[in-house]
Amino acid sequence: MPSVGVQLYSVFFKFLLKHRLQNRIQSAADDSSSDPFGVTTRPEESVAAPNPLFTDGVATKDIHIDPLTSLSVRIFLPESALTPLEPSTSGVYSESRRNSYGYSTGSSSPEAGSSDVYSGYAPSSSSTGNSRKLPVMLQFHGGGWVSGSNDSVANDSFCRRMAKHCDIIVLAVGYRLAPENRYPAAYEDGFKVLKWLGKQANLAECNKSMGNSRRPGGEVKKSEVNKHIVDAFGASMVEPWLATHADPSRCVLLGVSCGANIADYVSRKAIEAGQNLDPVKVVAQVLMYPFFIGSVPTQSEIKQANSYFYDKPMCILAWKLFLPEEEFSLDHPAANPLVPGRGPPLKFMPPTLTIVAEHDWMRDRAIAYSEELRKVNVDAPVLEYKDAVHEFATLDMLLRTPQAQACAEDIAIWVKKYISLRGHEFSY
Repeated sequence: MPSVGVQLYSVFFKFLLKHRLQNRIQSAADDSSSDPFGVTTRPEESVAAPNPLFTDGVATKDIHIDPLTSLSVRIFLPESALTPLEPSTSGVYSESRRNSYGYSTGSSSPEAGSSDVYSGYAPSSSSTGNSRKLPVMLQFHGGGWVSGSNDSVANDSFCRRMAKHCDIIVLAVGYRLAPENRYPAAYEDGFKVLKWLGKQANLAECNKSMGNSRRPGGEVKKSEVNKHIVDAFGASMVEPWLATHADPSRCVLLGVSCGANIADYVSRKAIEAGQNLDPVKVVAQVLMYPFFIGSVPTQSEIKQANSYFYDKPMCILAWKLFLPEEEFSLDHPAANPLVPGRGPPLKFMPPTLTIVAEHDWMRDRAIAYSEELRKVNVDAPVLEYKDAVHEFATLDMLLRTPQAQACAEDIAIWVKKYISLRGHEFSY
């Protein structure tokens, strides 16, 4: 059984969640109009400010990536990305790191002077070709479709942990919430970020090619004026952290609770897109206690319907707020992974790690989905944690528990099988 503290906190959490869901239902009834811009966080959410300095080994920044919606990402860059590919001397490495942090180096150039304005990490143009490339993880937060955010204190802490444990760049996706934006808004936002990642990689490559075409001394031939304009335009769009340090050919999707549903959808869309996503390759996905449900109840749904934190009646309310009224069904393809006709054949799905908790009524359907993947020879292990509850590794109160820390380590060990460069598979 969970500890007494967890049980008491669950009672308070469920009371608060029920109140918020009822308020969302009332607000949805009062305002039937839909604003496509949407919201990605709630006023009651405790958020963590971005910090572009490696104060705890991870630097973060926020980017609004879609001018037509509120879709955004928070980038988590681990300090290990600053390790040069071929360090020459400790002195050179120390100097390059000081420059990358934006500290003044005594140079009279405008770039050095800009450190007085921005003191966060800014990769130098000379480091782009010689920098260490890290894999990328797209992370989708939980919250039952109607709450949670990519910059909440709990999600920020979890993503920092993932970035350090997996030695990976994490992009926490701030997708649009319901009921302001119902299905398929959140799902489309997830895939839009994956396409944005591919666009960033292509822009960075174009920017590098344009830069190499210039004469020594920075002069541009008259015949290359148009190229220079394109280069300048592209440079303004390129995200420097990703351009310098990201390897999108090693991309992992990780979803928490309802975010796991989004991750699974994005995996399917990536399969359908095929080479159109190049150079992005989804090599694995992690589904942490997915928010699956269905009209025919499983054993865990019957026995544990009133389980801790997220009980079944409240989750059905969340689904009613998320799905359009005319489409509401517990067997909707977004809700039930076992219904036929959900897209590409399961045999094409990437390796899938599923995390489940003993005291979670949604566990059996997640396990059943994993079994279906294994039947078609997809690497799809299940890790079940004893005495654990839904979101045991991501809720703010439970982040520091031994179970949460063990879960992060288990995820890192499994993920590294698919993101490690050949010849370094066992470097962890």
